[in-house]
Amino acid sequence: MACSIVQFCSFQDLQSARDFLFPHLREETPGSLRKDPSKSSNWEDDSWGAWEETEPQEPEEEGNTSKTQKTSWLQECVLSLSPTSDLMVIAREQKAAFLVPKWKHGDKGKEEMQFAVGWSGSLSVEGGEYVTSALCIPLASQKRSSTGRPDWTCIVVGFTSGYVRFYTESGVLLLAQLLNEDKVLQLKCRTYEIPRHPGVTEQNEELSILYPAAIVTIDGFSLFQSLRACRNQVAKAAASGNENIQPPPLAYKKWGLQDIDTIIDHASIGIMTLSPFDQMKTASNIGGFNAAIKNSPPAMSQYITVGSSPFTGFFYALEGSAQPLLSHIALAAASKLTSALLSAASGWLGWKSKHEEESGQKQKPKMEPATPLAVRFGLPDSRRHGESICLSPCNTLAAVTDDFGRVILLDVSRGIAIRMWKGYRDAQTGWVQIVEDLHERVPEKGDFSPFGSTQGPSRVAQFLVIYAPRRGILEVWNTQQGPRVGAFNVGKHCRLLYPGYKIMGLNNVTSQSWQPQTYQICLVDPVSASVKTVNVPFHLALSDKKSERAKDLHLVKKLGALLKTKSPGLDSFETEIKELILDIKYPATKRQALESILASERLSFSCLRNVTQTLMDTLKNQELEFVDEGLLQFCASKLKLLHLYESVSQLNSLDFHSDTPFSDNDLAVLLRLDDKELAKLRALLEKYKQENTKATVRFSEDTDGVLPVKTFLEYLEYEKDALDIKKISEEEYVALGSFFFWKCLHGESSTEEMCYTLESAGLSPQQLLSLLLSVWLSKEKDILDKPQSVCCLHTMLSLLSKMKVAIDETWDSQSVSPWWQQMRTACIQSENNGAALLSAHVGHSVAAQMSNSAADKKFSQMVLGADAEALTDSWEALSLDTEYWKLLLKQLEDCLILQTLLHSKASPPTAKVSSPQTEPLPRLSVKKLLEGGKGGVADSVAKWIFKQDISPELLKCAKQERDAENPDEPKEGIARSFLEVPEVQIDLGATADLLRLAYEQFPCSLELDVLHAHCCWEYVVQWNKDPEEARFLVRSIEHLKHILNAHVQNGIALMMWNTFLVKRFSAATYLMDKVGKSPKDRLCRRDVGMSDTAMTFFLGSCLDLLQTSLEADISRDEMQVPVLDTEDAWLSVEGPISIVELALEQKPIHYPLVEHHSILCSILYAAMHFSLKSVKPLALFDSKGKNAFFKDLTSIQLLPSGEMDPNFISVRQQFLLKVVSAAVQAQHSVTKDKDPSQEAVTTHWKDHNWPVLAVDLAHHLQVSEDVIRRHYVGELYNYGADLLGEEAILQVHDKEVLASQLLVLTGQRLAHALFHTQTKEGMELLARLPPTLCTWLKAMNPQDLQNTDVPIAATAKLVHKVIELLPEKHGQYSLALHLIEAVEAMATL
Repeated sequence: MACSIVQFCSFQDLQSARDFLFPHLREETPGSLRKDPSKSSNWEDDSWGAWEETEPQEPEEEGNTSKTQKTSWLQECVLSLSPTSDLMVIAREQKAAFLVPKWKHGDKGKEEMQFAVGWSGSLSVEGGEYVTSALCIPLASQKRSSTGRPDWTCIVVGFTSGYVRFYTESGVLLLAQLLNEDKVLQLKCRTYEIPRHPGVTEQNEELSILYPAAIVTIDGFSLFQSLRACRNQVAKAAASGNENIQPPPLAYKKWGLQDIDTIIDHASIGIMTLSPFDQMKTASNIGGFNAAIKNSPPAMSQYITVGSSPFTGFFYALEGSAQPLLSHIALAAASKLTSALLSAASGWLGWKSKHEEESGQKQKPKMEPATPLAVRFGLPDSRRHGESICLSPCNTLAAVTDDFGRVILLDVSRGIAIRMWKGYRDAQTGWVQIVEDLHERVPEKGDFSPFGSTQGPSRVAQFLVIYAPRRGILEVWNTQQGPRVGAFNVGKHCRLLYPGYKIMGLNNVTSQSWQPQTYQICLVDPVSASVKTVNVPFHLALSDKKSERAKDLHLVKKLGALLKTKSPGLDSFETEIKELILDIKYPATKRQALESILASERLSFSCLRNVTQTLMDTLKNQELEFVDEGLLQFCASKLKLLHLYESVSQLNSLDFHSDTPFSDNDLAVLLRLDDKELAKLRALLEKYKQENTKATVRFSEDTDGVLPVKTFLEYLEYEKDALDIKKISEEEYVALGSFFFWKCLHGESSTEEMCYTLESAGLSPQQLLSLLLSVWLSKEKDILDKPQSVCCLHTMLSLLSKMKVAIDETWDSQSVSPWWQQMRTACIQSENNGAALLSAHVGHSVAAQMSNSAADKKFSQMVLGADAEALTDSWEALSLDTEYWKLLLKQLEDCLILQTLLHSKASPPTAKVSSPQTEPLPRLSVKKLLEGGKGGVADSVAKWIFKQDISPELLKCAKQERDAENPDEPKEGIARSFLEVPEVQIDLGATADLLRLAYEQFPCSLELDVLHAHCCWEYVVQWNKDPEEARFLVRSIEHLKHILNAHVQNGIALMMWNTFLVKRFSAATYLMDKVGKSPKDRLCRRDVGMSDTAMTFFLGSCLDLLQTSLEADISRDEMQVPVLDTEDAWLSVEGPISIVELALEQKPIHYPLVEHHSILCSILYAAMHFSLKSVKPLALFDSKGKNAFFKDLTSIQLLPSGEMDPNFISVRQQFLLKVVSAAVQAQHSVTKDKDPSQEAVTTHWKDHNWPVLAVDLAHHLQVSEDVIRRHYVGELYNYGADLLGEEAILQVHDKEVLASQLLVLTGQRLAHALFHTQTKEGMELLARLPPTLCTWLKAMNPQDLQNTDVPIAATAKLVHKVIELLPEKHGQYSLALHLIEAVEAMATL
């Protein structure tokens, strides 16, 4: 055990804190601030705003200066860390950042503590003042149930203005006080420590503040109470909104230090009492020969300062009263506090009234004068200037640094320098105090000192830690004159933090029950953004001459070097190892050396055995009282393990082969199966083997059944003469089992001898069974290739079952044997279903064989003793255990068939395959199916269907084929069904047989409605992960439509709407209403989360879902609620409620509300599908209609009723006319090339009959349906689709108005033919026409025609149609007659 440096915390984002405190060090590129916006989430806006107020930085003269400052910035900051590691303060000039620890996952996946910024801002109140010093003082909790953690942490900050301010962790100012007009140089704290022995003076808690010429001390008890009161007042003021805070008075002492030039740092030693000799010596030096000497020495407070002239000064403040008893120290200190200079705080914020504040704003608070305190003596060195002083934890030593690069060790009580280190410029120092662990003591012969036994007092060692930033090294030294015991390269930009205090507020009673987790020293590394601490073992404090442990550690290091470097093939190698381990004295170190030898991979087995045996013999030859029992047991256990390893290795190396032939008949007899059952088992395993074959890489050195001795020793251990297996991973467990049983399972090793060897070694039958099953279940591929291994497993299981402790003979026959239950549990948990099914058959066979032998034995006893009741009991026990085996075999068979189906692959589809469909499916086990709930089977098959993208029609066909009455022609039946479904593009091949087999095994779990429900849910879940995959949502709606039961269909549709669709649907509605047209791709992605194309298909799917819900609501009254059954083998399933059960729990929908949403969805879909403009969907509805949208579809809402406002009807009519026009245009305009990326989607999608849909919408929107039909007819003729127009005319009611509209269209066609062709014949015909007709034709505008290439015969037919529709008394009837003549004349041209 050597000295070590350990990281215990890291920084989440230290660079942000640096950029806040040093704005000029920020990266100039704007992208650097946008790399990770989450990292700046903890910073407040005010903090970032402070950067903008800073003045622009002048360019550096040298580029290296900026680079150096970016790494050494922490040296320019004021840094403080709480001893309990719950708060860190980093301050510079006027700004500060408070960092708090948080537990987060690190890079390696483990949780680690990271400091993150909890508060940041400016601390300065007065202009021009800077932060000079800071402390984080944890305050103890006053609650009795406290766990040892501090209640809260107070931040004490000193400023150049002389103010000392106290803050909470969130940056709230508690109180501030001006104690001196000079700047604060240093803040230091002392907390309560239990005296180690009666000779040590009990010290009080205090806060000391150093000024250039004064020291101010504040009593810790008074400070603790004041801070608690201020915190409570601040909390009350924040709750009530009152900002006036009246803090309690604070007592302090101020000493004016005299006879010294400059002071840089100080140390408050505390109260000390002189011995009588020192008292007389001091009195004689001060008062001379005739000085009067008091009966008891006075109590004094000692202070040490470092600076110049003198380099180190010692001050003693006389307390004025002696303390004859140690228990009266506290009372004496308290009485002196009342008699000495006590001063109430005069600089409180909010202490005075508002009028006094306004009048005295420019005046500084009054301060009490300091009590003069002259230096008693010092270390005069005019050239040396002190820089810092660090007091040891027990107040006996102090480390002082100076400007000469020296570290000087002071004896505090004698006032002399006792040691000096050179070459440590700018050094930072700290202390580590280590208490001896009594359990590490080892009594030696002839040692009668109190420290030679485990019952004496604990010793305490002090180590000085020196960090030299110039060299980037951290050293640990043993004091006072000890050597260097540790050195670490840590970098040149770190900060060493040594608080020197713990938790404030404890006393001699509460501190005994508290065990606070505090650190003594830590190193902050800004480069690696980590906080580290130093661990020093106690034995390093012992001198090298007297410490056997140091010698032992040297031997251990020598042994480690020997194991790494020297070749193990030499004869002297083993001898050197033996000599080294025998020379080690301490048992713990000797055990450590033996562990390193046994863990070496370079040593042979014989060498390990010989070394362990030699050490064992040496220990046995020693006297019993000087032999460590633990080491002796450790050697004995390792020796037993080595002998076991040797025995197993010898058995595996023997050339053993069984000559017994193995046939199918033997396998059937062995497993107690008939020929038909065996053939079925073989067929199932063959299919499973074909579908589960994977290409695996196998290296030549990966040999099964071989285990290094080092690994073997790591896996096993002896506890109380019993061999036990350690907690190892599953792979390691299989490796250990393979070492024992792999050769036996292949018939290459003697099974009987192996079982006897392992049983003799102390392994229990339960452990051996667990190892055997782990090997069998994990080596499934090899086992299925070698059927004769089943016979070996049968033999080994029979031998294990016959061991003494395996099956208790007195076990109650009415219950289940734990032995067989252990085996069944392993099969249930295994994901290798083929191997599990074989092992279950073997276990069932062995259990039946043993039960029959026990029954035969009882039968013979019954014949002799005529005990008929015993025979009955045995058959009951056999029946109970057999039922469990039969149940397990059925479950494993079902799971095997399901696993085979899930790993089967159909022919690849023509459509593109998305990434979620390429992800492998998880393997199944009986345990997973039992814990998956009633829907676990259907959910697994649904995931497979999604991966293969099998259409719902194909599932229906496979189900119909299974239910067909003629099973002799399954393939033809499926072929006929495929002909009925031309869009099915997937050829399942052999997968169809597996699907039918799964239907047979799970007739209830894979009932068609249940399967469609789970497929529907699986597709919509995958669509929700990637909304761009619109075909997933389309396929989900297809599965929804194939659900036959209306109750299930209604529930699934309602769950889909509420879970996945309504939020996106409402977002799309508001977006389109805001834009007023079909939105662009960017807006769709921003608001709805998908592209404009995907949103079009999304709206179409929503419309289909709502229409399906309406149809299901109509037919649900005619159907009964389905009963969800479960197969007999799976009645014990537990787990989450299935999708179908959830669907059946849903309330029925409110039909008018769903219809209302369907109307809105149709409007949105039409606007997106045809890219309509000037459309605001919500403007088509009144306030009642708008308020009813996006509410729960099962709730009853106030919907529009009665006559609608004509303005709304007019807007609705205009919209529907746009839809009809766009639909006819899309149908009859010239088709353009489609986007190939959307071909996969359009194959799943059937476009709606938009004119019919528009008429249906007109009915619901109170728009005249006949207007829509007439407009549809007119658009058809407008685009030249005269035949379709004639069919559409039949649906129009007001044919007279339609005839007038068609008459205008006819005139436009003739006007185009006459006026735009400009032929001679046409002009002659125009001259022969009646003037009225010519005038009317000239008024026509042919540009409104969408298709001008209509033959004149079609136009003539249209004119005759108009004549039929117009009554003779109509005003335009004569005009129509003239048109007939004109058309007939044009036809002859």
